[in-house]
Amino acid sequence: MSCTAEIQAAFILSSLVTFFSGLLILLLSRLIWRSINKWQKSEGKGIFSEETSRSMDCKHSRSLTFQGVFRVHVEMLLSAQTFVGQVLVILVFVLSIGSLIIYFINSTDPFGSCSSYQDKTIPIDLTFNAFFSFYFGLRFLAADDKVKFWLEMNSIVDIFTIPPTFISYYLKSNWLGLRFLRALRLLELPQILQILRAIRTSNSVKFSKLLSIVLSTLFTAAGFIHLVENSGDPWLKGRNSQNISYFESIYLVMATTSTVGFGDVVAKTSLGRTFIMFFTLGSLVLFANCIPEMVELFGNKRKYTSSYEVVKGKKFIVVCGNITVDSVTAFLRNFLRHKAGEINTEIVFLGEVPPSLELETIFKCYMAYTTFVSGSALKWEDLRRVAVDSAEACLIIANPLCSDSHAEDTSNIMRVLSIKNYYPNTRVIIQILQSHNKVFLPKIPSWNWNTGDNIICFAELKLGFIAQGCLVPGLCTFLTSLFIEQNKKICPKEPWQKHFFSGLKNKILTQRLSDDFAGMSFPDVCRLCFVKMHLMLIAIEHKSVCHGYCGLILNPPAQVKLRKNTLGFFIAESAKDVKRAFFYCAVCHSDVYTPELIGKCSCKSKNPRHKTGTTVTVMRNSGREHSGPKTQDSSPATPMSMASNLSLTTRAFLYEMKRESDHLDSSGMFHWCKATPLDKMILNRTEKSKHEFRNHIVACVFGDAHSTLMGLRNFVMPLRASSYTRQELKDIVFVGSLDYLQREWRFLRNFPQIYILPGSALYSGDLHAVNIEECSMCAVLSSPSKSSSSPTLVDMEPIMATLNIRSLRISCSAQTPSEPRCTRCFSDNPGKSKYRRIPILTELKNPSNMHFIEQLGGMEGDLSGMSLHLSTSFATGTVFSGSFLDSLLATAFYNYHVLELLQMLVTGGISSQLEQHLDKEKFCGPNDSYSTVSPGRMRCKLGLLSLNQTILSDIQPRRTFGQIFCGSLDNLGVLCLGLYRMIDEEERNPEHKRGVFVITRPENEFMLLHSDLVFCAIPFSTSCYKKGISPPSLCEIINMVPLTEETLTDINCPPSVDQVSETAAQLPSTSVRSLEPKPIPVGDPEQAVLTPSGKHSSQTHPGETRKENRKENMEETTGEDASAYPESD
Repeated sequence: MSCTAEIQAAFILSSLVTFFSGLLILLLSRLIWRSINKWQKSEGKGIFSEETSRSMDCKHSRSLTFQGVFRVHVEMLLSAQTFVGQVLVILVFVLSIGSLIIYFINSTDPFGSCSSYQDKTIPIDLTFNAFFSFYFGLRFLAADDKVKFWLEMNSIVDIFTIPPTFISYYLKSNWLGLRFLRALRLLELPQILQILRAIRTSNSVKFSKLLSIVLSTLFTAAGFIHLVENSGDPWLKGRNSQNISYFESIYLVMATTSTVGFGDVVAKTSLGRTFIMFFTLGSLVLFANCIPEMVELFGNKRKYTSSYEVVKGKKFIVVCGNITVDSVTAFLRNFLRHKAGEINTEIVFLGEVPPSLELETIFKCYMAYTTFVSGSALKWEDLRRVAVDSAEACLIIANPLCSDSHAEDTSNIMRVLSIKNYYPNTRVIIQILQSHNKVFLPKIPSWNWNTGDNIICFAELKLGFIAQGCLVPGLCTFLTSLFIEQNKKICPKEPWQKHFFSGLKNKILTQRLSDDFAGMSFPDVCRLCFVKMHLMLIAIEHKSVCHGYCGLILNPPAQVKLRKNTLGFFIAESAKDVKRAFFYCAVCHSDVYTPELIGKCSCKSKNPRHKTGTTVTVMRNSGREHSGPKTQDSSPATPMSMASNLSLTTRAFLYEMKRESDHLDSSGMFHWCKATPLDKMILNRTEKSKHEFRNHIVACVFGDAHSTLMGLRNFVMPLRASSYTRQELKDIVFVGSLDYLQREWRFLRNFPQIYILPGSALYSGDLHAVNIEECSMCAVLSSPSKSSSSPTLVDMEPIMATLNIRSLRISCSAQTPSEPRCTRCFSDNPGKSKYRRIPILTELKNPSNMHFIEQLGGMEGDLSGMSLHLSTSFATGTVFSGSFLDSLLATAFYNYHVLELLQMLVTGGISSQLEQHLDKEKFCGPNDSYSTVSPGRMRCKLGLLSLNQTILSDIQPRRTFGQIFCGSLDNLGVLCLGLYRMIDEEERNPEHKRGVFVITRPENEFMLLHSDLVFCAIPFSTSCYKKGISPPSLCEIINMVPLTEETLTDINCPPSVDQVSETAAQLPSTSVRSLEPKPIPVGDPEQAVLTPSGKHSSQTHPGETRKENRKENMEETTGEDASAYPESD
């Protein structure tokens, strides 16, 4: 049956009339209601009586109460917050899709025909629309703004689709009309899927929204084209109409959207062509944004949301946290440091966001080793997908450049907690930025240090390195070079660079020692390894009798005897070299003197080892070795018997140490004092004479009241280690903002000899106020984390402070005759005097900024284009960057013992093993017992000794490093580790720019120079200087350069009458900084102090280091460490 124009107009007009009449009624109702309210407010009060008004108010309030309760229930129902509401919303969506399907079915008939009421789909569609009318009424009653509700999209869809259904019931015929608008209900698809919990991730929700927009737009546009093309233009009475199916309309819309336009199906009506013009513009914007994003989401969902497939026999680790281009690049560079064929561990990165194109490129380059899975370590479902329970370890990377360090640490700790809750046996290695956040990790019940769980604290290690560099010049570079991995091929330009690069090849390696070493002392084993195997053994793992745990000992004394299966720590170039210490056999290798020939021997498998087997004894004063049975005492020596054999000097030393133990913390590892109020330690720059500091440490700090705390406690603790006596402690002066430093003070108030000067290192007056020209080291610490637009600007303040301090140069003649402190100033040219640069150590966040420091140091161009660790500033120990700490994550995975040694060397002796055996409530509190502190104090300290005027001057011969190594170990118990050598080439250095560089673990036959300084591990009770010789001054030769009028800066030091002038021939007789205080031969040690000028005085000043005469005649004895390290089998 064909539909006449009158019937089609009736269907369309029913919708239009309903829409406009309803809108008009709502607008009039709103206008009338507002007029009544306004009229009642102005005149309505006096018309009605009070009783009538009261009764009307009561009825109105009851009506409002009922209406409010009803609306609340309806809103709860429509918002799907209840089960009935969820069923209602889902039912409406399903019925809308059903009505749209009925439209698709009816669209197969000719558009101009009217379906008979005998069609079975018409009653079904009528039932659906009756339900839609009920739902529309509920929504209308719950709406606050009726006009706004009437103009909503869902309301328009109902208004233009429901009335024609009732018209069809009246006319007993049905026409398609505007029923295609039901396609707009597809926009509710994401909400329905979320109610059904079919989608949960943000990417799934986003994908469903984009899909619903595309489908609803496509079906609605095709329905309009289908309507106007089959009906024709109304003003032409349909003469330009064409018969086009709904499928052809969809085809036309798709061709238009894709801008292809085949031309086989086109719009002929004016209305259709007008719609196509506007639709083309809109579809270009809509589909150009939606389609590519949908493809990317769909591709990433399939690519990165799949589970990692565990292959039996193949090891893998999981890496999560800060997954960025920089962090992934640094991690892969350090983790894959071996040859590609030797890596059998795959890396699974668990990232919370899909990787960028640059990061995807990195993963493709390392496709054989890496897999990326999108997810979060905080969700168990994602942990299951990456198979954390089967992984070798889970590594968590932190972002050291984040603006909020506390939030970064907290999120990473939550990741550890999630991983441990999912599978408690998972080994976790985490990077932490702030040291005070470490305490939360050991409190996790499944945290286990013994299974390899470890913490890499950036603040603790970074500030610890800088503190060691303040104690011993160049030590920061020496320790850093042992843990960095250098893979670039280097072509040295200068002779000193060749020595420096050769030292960079050495690393800290571990190896189980041969059982033939059991029962031997550490000095004997160390000497044997050095002479026969060319290996430098520096530390061992030893079970402490006092503490009852297995810890690391650096250069233990002769009383410590090695046991079977002892773990040794070596400085060597490769793991193949240190294998010699494991294969060594006293029988087979006794006459072997070529290190390469020491390998696995045949007797290893034939003759099992036994306790009283043959041992090797290294003769102290000769290079020969003697094999023979070791006789063991049937009764071990008791502490009382050992104490009876101690010399008078040693007894006096132990008595002094016992008295000092009252000023140590409960662990015995650090010097301690009662909490000091901040106001007593604040210095006034106008009263410089009251705090004339000498040989002190200046720390320049940048921060304000809102800056993140950097943890200065980690900087102070190594400087207050108990391995240094009370007299050796140096004053620490912090220069910075008082608002920032008072926030740090609650962590520093229990450490002695700490002062604060409110000011800035950018102001020279503040530097003079702390007597910086007399400091032993000035440390410029990088500013706390703050956002910066350029990576270069993050180090702006440290660089500017370094520039300011470098300009301060002290003339060697700027002293009075009564203060012969700079006795080592000299001049190659009688017409030129010498000056001393202030020793400085600058921390850089961005290693690429080191070229600014190179220019300030006057040695730019030597290693241009190289990395920080190949720069001159790093080689000379004047710059430090914590960027290399990223490599420790891979180091901790491969060998966590190496990380333990690093923490012990850097932090002043505290390691993870010691932390878990200390009482957490008493740690860093006052000490109660001397017996608990003695072993901690007896540990070695790192120092820098000259070959002259120190205890090393008696070592003969000492032409090579091997000779000084064996001589100092045999006679003094001092372990030599490396050299600090002068850069001084007069011919190629016309401006006489001087410096020193580090040589790590020189060869045995490496020739020494008279000016060389030696890095040593010195026993606690060993004096660094010979009896009767005073320590040298702090005017170190490493900072001496010619003085010119152009470069000299006035530092308010008047020149003396007699200018010191020495020749270069005096260079071999010079020495370096003092590690021990100068003994003062006075009768009353309680009152004798050392004045800034080196004279004796009974007065004390806040900035001076009190020096007592308790070690004047101290000499090394073999029984000094007996109480700390009892002899063991």
